[in-house]
Amino acid sequence: MSYKVFIDGKEGTTGLKIFERFEKRSDIEIITIDEEKRKDPVEKAKMINASDYTFLCLPDAAAIESAALCTNPNTKIIDASTAHRVNPDWAYGFPELDKSFRDKIINSKRVAVPGCYASGTIAILYPLVKSGIMPSDYPVAVHAVSGYSGAGKKAIAQYEDPARDKSLDSPRLYALTQGHKHLPEMKIISGLDFEPIFTPYICDYFQGMTVTVGLHARLLSKKVSAHDVWEMFSKHYDGCRFVKVAPFMGEGVLSEPFIPANTLAGTNNMEIFVYGNDDRIIITTRFDNLGKGASGAAVQCMNIMMGLDEGTSL
Repeated sequence: MSYKVFIDGKEGTTGLKIFERFEKRSDIEIITIDEEKRKDPVEKAKMINASDYTFLCLPDAAAIESAALCTNPNTKIIDASTAHRVNPDWAYGFPELDKSFRDKIINSKRVAVPGCYASGTIAILYPLVKSGIMPSDYPVAVHAVSGYSGAGKKAIAQYEDPARDKSLDSPRLYALTQGHKHLPEMKIISGLDFEPIFTPYICDYFQGMTVTVGLHARLLSKKVSAHDVWEMFSKHYDGCRFVKVAPFMGEGVLSEPFIPANTLAGTNNMEIFVYGNDDRIIITTRFDNLGKGASGAAVQCMNIMMGLDEGTSL
């Protein structure tokens, strides 16, 4: 069976990566729009309603406008923007969180793909809250580093300019007002009472990211060791194809003293590390901000909606 797919916003990084993942698929027919009409709502409506699946790789306002153009009851929309991620009418596209998320993706015609930082954060927080280890009012702080590819075309051009400003040579902390657009989904999907403190850094490498949450054991809902937390994550993600929990990294057993952020670039994989000690327990996720954090997750959701192997073209 062949599916007609329209990528609204194919010129952006996420759209281009989705397109690349379809290049060798014989079951996908890409519907294209004339370049001069790519912002024409009448022409866009034709493309969306002629498709079986439409990907929205757009700024939030444009994604809302494009979603509203869909009048074909059979067209399924997968939105890579922030616009619909906390809308209960849309499935949240992280099937590994638990069966209810996967089932909603299977049965929905509207799926919102998680943000990159949110994917790494929620992969940590959701199991902690659901298991009862972390209280919902825990004062969460999230530290994250990402390659510059996730910052958009303008930032990529700045980083790759030979005459760039020297400040780009070092990691740069941003979202200083604590208003990052991923914070609402971090709170709501994780089951928190309050938004976490979030300190993201954009760094001088192209692709890949780590997200880290630290726990003070004395503030948790029940007494647990670092190994207990590792066991919980191992059980929670047992059997998942793309999310794996690394061997326990307790005090004194690190195979190396670093967790590089870029080693999963080009994949749809996510790794979860638990380390530290029984007083201060640290959890880190490592993944590709353009893979499991964007285009890979979008294609995975589409595969699930189609009833295919979720790893097709991933």
